[in-house]
Amino acid sequence: MRERAVTEAMIQAYGRYLDREERSPGTIAKYLRDVRAFASWQQGAPVTPESAKGWKEHLLQAQYAPTTINSMLAALNGLFRYLGWNHYRVRFLKIQRRMFRDPARELNRSEYLQLVKTAKAAHRERIGLLMETICSTGIRVSEVRYITVESARQGRARVLLKGKVREILIPSRLKDKLLAYARRTGRTEGPIFCTCRGRQLTRQQIWAEMKGLCSRAGVSAAKVFPHNLRHRATRSAA
Repeated sequence: MRERAVTEAMIQAYGRYLDREERSPGTIAKYLRDVRAFASWQQGAPVTPESAKGWKEHLLQAQYAPTTINSMLAALNGLFRYLGWNHYRVRFLKIQRRMFRDPARELNRSEYLQLVKTAKAAHRERIGLLMETICSTGIRVSEVRYITVESARQGRARVLLKGKVREILIPSRLKDKLLAYARRTGRTEGPIFCTCRGRQLTRQQIWAEMKGLCSRAGVSAAKVFPHNLRHRATRSAA
């Protein structure tokens, strides 16, 4: 078997492949970060079935959460599949499905409202409104870019990911808030939630801004992440 090592050129080519497959920017960034972590751990050594399995053992010993390990293995297996190195692919950890959500990580309505109130009091309107948008619509962080001035006017956003189209309804009250925010920030078209320079907000930026509200709001940081807001989508009104 010919010796093969993971190179930066391979990783960059993998990134371009993921982009052609219409993976979200957040997913692409995470996958590339994970495969670079594997390549760094390999230290230029050739990949073998044993070393690929050793990576999984390394992650277990480093006490990563099982779901995190599986997500990192998914990135690595995707690279192997892209390169045609299917015999190096690693089995995922088997995770017993939990029947109930952990109450210690459940974000209740009063905590959600306190976070939004804190954001407004701290003059951090963007993250406050973004949390309301996620909670009201159930939109994913990777889909935030589809909340545009045009979609707010129409009261619905069309999300295109992985070749599939999904419509997200924007409640009337939220629609008014989004359009008012767009006017205040001088946005007449395109995505509403952007950086000061008009660039798309990354998953890491959104996460960090939400976490930054926790201590001031008196809410456990363990409960505050975008997916938890999506779970409130059917129970909370923005």
